[in-house]
Amino acid sequence: MTAKTALAADALLARESAPWQTQLRNAVRSVSALLDSLNLTPADVEHGEPKTRGEDAERAAQDFPVRAPQSFIDRMRPGDPNDPLLRQVLAVSAEQQHVPGYVEDPLQERDANPTPGIVHKYQGRLLLMPTAACAVHCRYCFRRHFPYADNRLDEGALDRAMDYLASQPEVTEVILSGGDPLILDDAALGRLIDRLESLGHLSRLRIHSRLPVVLPDRLTEALAERLDASRLSTSLVLHGNHPAEIDAGLTERLQRWRPASLTLLNQSVLLAGVNDDPAVLIALSERLFEAGVLPYYLHLLDPVAGVGHFAVADEQALAIYRQMAAKLPGYLLPKLARELPDLPSKTTYGLDTLAG
Repeated sequence: MTAKTALAADALLARESAPWQTQLRNAVRSVSALLDSLNLTPADVEHGEPKTRGEDAERAAQDFPVRAPQSFIDRMRPGDPNDPLLRQVLAVSAEQQHVPGYVEDPLQERDANPTPGIVHKYQGRLLLMPTAACAVHCRYCFRRHFPYADNRLDEGALDRAMDYLASQPEVTEVILSGGDPLILDDAALGRLIDRLESLGHLSRLRIHSRLPVVLPDRLTEALAERLDASRLSTSLVLHGNHPAEIDAGLTERLQRWRPASLTLLNQSVLLAGVNDDPAVLIALSERLFEAGVLPYYLHLLDPVAGVGHFAVADEQALAIYRQMAAKLPGYLLPKLARELPDLPSKTTYGLDTLAG
């Protein structure tokens, strides 16, 4: 082992032994630091006139800051500007381009925001957003323009959110979203679950989180015990888009960690240059199943301002989905879905038609 290799191994060991909160605080937070860590330059990832492209990329990072934990960066290929994991988190100049039809609130969530921290669009279930923070800033995020400043859940706002929930007896499921609810430490999350369990009309809890994928150390024993002990039927919906994200380390962690009573699901977004290939998505489903996770949704991209470069045409999406269906058993085929405003549920598509 060379001295350089030994130093790299020591750094990896230090990251693995650090509490997940420390790893979170040490996340990479700039375009330059992210590129440097992968032996890349701005010229490697931007095309066209370098100065203009570089300025646009910096503006994109100012509008929506870069954030990626080192544990996620470690799964990227050094020297590859087209790495599919890198493309998900690197601010680029294309985010500054105006694309017709791409708007700040494509799902009209602001119209379904009755009190801070709650989005109530569908019958029988609602979203509770306990935090605006995420462990990673995904460049395709449909809430990148969401008014989180108006939705901060301090103690008073949380009380009002719980009062609203108590006034909705037809709601049987709460979906913790965000931001990323697993940013909360185990104690804070436990207190929130306690309050939800006190509402007799609730029977299910769903937690949507990308954090276990990008920072597997978040899967603590205390978290497993609290979820397993809940009187609510609980699902954890992971957000993984590419098989490289579901590496051997994450697979082993999920296999060891999973509480017996917990349902583990995954939802993905179909993204140009990331996973718009049936072979990639088939491999993702197979790796998820090996880790004990069932594929749930494959979402078509939400048309939010700044993400148009990730769009996959409907015809191509359907062709990809048909090839997935031909090679995967039904239980490994996620639902192809699109969320449209003003509809009572997500719109799912079969193998014959796809129209938005």
